[in-house]
Amino acid sequence: MDDALHEMTATRLRDLLRAGELTPTEVADHYLSRIERANDGLGAFVSVTPEAARERAAHLERDTRDGGDGPAGRGVLWGLPGGDKDLWLRAGVPARFGSRAFAGEDAVVAPVSDEIVDVLDAAGMVSLGRTTAPELGFPAYTEPLAGPVARNPWDPSLGAGGSSGGAAVAVAAGLLPCAPGSDGGGSVRIPAAACGVVGLKPSRGLVPAGSGQESLGGLVVDGPLARTTEDTALLLEGMLTRTPDGRVAHPLTLRAPSARAGEYLAAARRGEVAGSGGEDVQGRFRVAVTTDSAWDDFYAITTSDEARAALDAGVATLTGLGHEVDGLSLEPDPTYGPAFRTLWMAGASAVPLDDPARLDRLEPLTRWLIGRGRQVPARELAEALRALTAFERRLVAQVSRFDAVVTPALAMTPRPLGWFDPEDPERNFEQQCQYTPWTSMLNVAGLPAITVPTRWTDDGLPMGVQLIGRPGGETTLLALAAQLEDRLRWADRRPPAW
Repeated sequence: MDDALHEMTATRLRDLLRAGELTPTEVADHYLSRIERANDGLGAFVSVTPEAARERAAHLERDTRDGGDGPAGRGVLWGLPGGDKDLWLRAGVPARFGSRAFAGEDAVVAPVSDEIVDVLDAAGMVSLGRTTAPELGFPAYTEPLAGPVARNPWDPSLGAGGSSGGAAVAVAAGLLPCAPGSDGGGSVRIPAAACGVVGLKPSRGLVPAGSGQESLGGLVVDGPLARTTEDTALLLEGMLTRTPDGRVAHPLTLRAPSARAGEYLAAARRGEVAGSGGEDVQGRFRVAVTTDSAWDDFYAITTSDEARAALDAGVATLTGLGHEVDGLSLEPDPTYGPAFRTLWMAGASAVPLDDPARLDRLEPLTRWLIGRGRQVPARELAEALRALTAFERRLVAQVSRFDAVVTPALAMTPRPLGWFDPEDPERNFEQQCQYTPWTSMLNVAGLPAITVPTRWTDDGLPMGVQLIGRPGGETTLLALAAQLEDRLRWADRRPPAW
């Protein structure tokens, strides 16, 4: 069975682990072996921690034997391998944040882990190491000068997107069955789309350990990446801290509506959502389609032929499934571009680096963001936040008229390594917005969104669509994604790097 473990879905592995037909050690060893063979060529992991992973797997097994109630009671991700994004802290493990400024002796070795790491541990996941991220998570591509570069498994001369680029590569190449990431402007959805896997950005406030409420402007939320919709829902369930009665335990007053325990998995498994009485409802959803972007009034945004073909493929499938599909023109907002740039730079200003020598080790884009951010007056930031709050209200109102809104996932095919200008930060930022114009506006609005592949180009590259939901609308997005997957069968495809 071991030779075929990486062919299995995360949900299938979970079932075999719970049944006692596999052990966490067997699964960890299999994936560690795959990482050892393939990681140098793909750059999915910046560091691998085999000893700690095996010790953790053995601990899960001992704990189950000693507890006597079996693995089913040990968390929804019990025994599944995963990875910590290199922006997160795990106690005792050096964190470099994709930056030369934190290399060598300057790496951060924290005495305690970040909350999301603790939550995934509590759910039973076994971390195999740290997945690659770009410098401090700011770029939409994962090519840090500190290394390694995350290479696209479909064509290693191309990038994997970012900032959860290493996580997406690991999932697409079969080095992990699923992987957690974080998304501040598209950082789960962009690499998922570039690598041909599923990526979900939850509603602001849904995932307690990565709710968005701790970040400036409420942008950054944690979310799952996986090959299948069901696996995506499984990992989402594991990222939710629940009370004994199944409710999501929220430490803050603002929270998104959350499903009952297991409801996300049910939606992803059956392509249905629960009605008000708890019954399963498939029926027809009302879906809108748009290529309008919040960046249209600031940068020249062009939707490539490949992006349009992927959108057409997704829309045709939704239409064939019987859904009501309409067009949608988003209201233009010339304030969005300047306000978002101000917010992004202001967020960068808080990076805890003041030593000029270490600041000089930063890449030009990051140094520019931090430098500009530290010059932003308080009044300008307040005005930007006010403008983006008004934008959020308008976008939520437009989206909420529908069960889901569909856009292209990316405006272009996965970009060649080195395509984003390494020396001109202004041009670099513009390129990122042109590559992925439909993602950041959903972080601003706090809306849930999922990207799924819908077709492959003649060159064998994945392209897909983004489904946007109402606030708290994850079950509908997972149901629609499951229906698309049932028709399009994207998980049956394997990249050459597999």
